[in-house]
Amino acid sequence: MRQVQVIPANGFRLYGAMVAKESELAHKRRGTFRRYGPRARNRAKWRHSSYPGWVRLERVMGEVMMIEVHAKGGTEWQLLQAILGFVDRHFAENVRSVHIEYN
Repeated sequence: MRQVQVIPANGFRLYGAMVAKESELAHKRRGTFRRYGPRARNRAKWRHSSYPGWVRLERVMGEVMMIEVHAKGGTEWQLLQAILGFVDRHFAENVRSVHIEYN
C-alpha cells in the first residue's frame, strides 16, 4: 500500500474538483478512473480501467487529501503513477505539495 498526501494551494477544494472531473470524463466516456462502491461523504473509491487494484480518496481537515493506493503483485507503482498523473494533468496549478509514504 502507498499513501499519498496532497496539500492544495490557497484553500482549493481539491477533493470536490477531482470527483467532478472524474464524473465529467466518465460522462464523456473518457478517462481511465471510474468511481465504484457506495457513495460516502468526503470519501471515494476508484478503479483504473487497465491496472488491477483500487485507489481510495478521502478529504481530511483543511482540504488536505489522503490517497491510498492498493494493488496486489507489486503493481502499485502503476496505480500510483496513474493517480499522480491525474492530479498533475488536471490540478497542478492548485497543488502546493505531494507527500508519498511507502508501507
